[in-house]
Amino acid sequence: MHKTKSFDISKQMVYRAYKLIKANKGAAGVDDMSLAKFDENMQDNLYKIWNRLASGSYIPPAVKAVEIPKKAGGTRTLGVPTVADRIAQMVVKTSFEAKVDKHFLQDSYAYRPGKSAHGALEVTMKRCWEKDWVVEFDIKGLFDNIDHGLLMKAVCKHTNCKWELLYIERWLKAPIHRVNGQTGPRQCGVPQGGVISPLLSNLFLHYAFDYWMTTKFPDNPWCRYADDGVVHCSSKLQAEYIQQKLEKRLKECKLEIHPAKTKIVYCKDSNRRQNHENIQFTFLGYTFKPRKAKSPKGDSFTSFLPAISKQAKQSIYQEVKRWRLLWMTNSSMVDIAEKFNPVIRGWLNYYGKYGKKELARVLEHINLHLILWVKRKYKKFKHKHKGAIEYLSNFAAYQSSLFEHWNVGIMPRAG
Repeated sequence: MHKTKSFDISKQMVYRAYKLIKANKGAAGVDDMSLAKFDENMQDNLYKIWNRLASGSYIPPAVKAVEIPKKAGGTRTLGVPTVADRIAQMVVKTSFEAKVDKHFLQDSYAYRPGKSAHGALEVTMKRCWEKDWVVEFDIKGLFDNIDHGLLMKAVCKHTNCKWELLYIERWLKAPIHRVNGQTGPRQCGVPQGGVISPLLSNLFLHYAFDYWMTTKFPDNPWCRYADDGVVHCSSKLQAEYIQQKLEKRLKECKLEIHPAKTKIVYCKDSNRRQNHENIQFTFLGYTFKPRKAKSPKGDSFTSFLPAISKQAKQSIYQEVKRWRLLWMTNSSMVDIAEKFNPVIRGWLNYYGKYGKKELARVLEHINLHLILWVKRKYKKFKHKHKGAIEYLSNFAAYQSSLFEHWNVGIMPRAG
């Protein structure tokens, strides 16, 4: 006689989750099993996940702690689940997301279907033109500090599905295997790197900030991307009041505003000429500040606009330096382009949305490294810098689509 499972989780749900995880790639967890290794016995491995999930016996393994460097210095701890655990999380995430995402507000942009950082930037730019002041805020250690009790209260508000509730609670309690080799329990927070963690953090902030903000300050538009956000205000006094109330609200939810990354900013332009201490802020890798612009008639004026931030520029410079092009003299220009074009394309797609000239100045740095590569590769240019520039310039003229940045006109120029 066929024994029915405790929970209505189908094999198709597990297989669909596997396909999504496979597309996202990712590193091995504490069991050191990579996706390639998992695939060697894929059917059996998927069956085990389904069998345990559907019977209620699935217990999440420890999450592997991995330290990754922050752009601003220091490190951030990522919690990397095993491949099998990522698949299990995706099963629950897909099911729970269908119920909860429709309740999220329009101006919550992170980790959501059909939403993007560019959407958040666009709406923020338009609102900076409409209102004179901005409260820029950052929540300190969001993923590490989410209160489990408050989070489960929010989860229960949107589902009564027993297996969703059971497994979400188990993932919150799953131990973390630290860099020093010790494994310990987690009292609060969700692992940054978990498949379901972004959805859970969005749900937490939906109540901690989004819904609260819309209810308490309906006339102040806001935009939030994960733990980063902006609130638009009509006056400095109003901005100070909202910041004060926001700090209090987040404390009630056992969160804290990051003091160094939170400030009040005046959106200065040709129509707003007062002098104030802060006239710029950085949001999602773009710095919003007064910049020169031209009207359709060709008249110059100052607008409040975004462009790639100083921090993002530094990150690109460092990345190009890490390519070590000078040590690739055995490679051809085509080899180099094939290797690094995906990265350059990513920069163009993200940072080229606004302030293209600012980005062009940064990507010209790649051309400088290519000139040095020419000097190292070809002995005749070793002591002829101008000759190397001319060679690369002529090469680019004939092969303008070889590099992604050449393709959009960021070409090496002969002096």
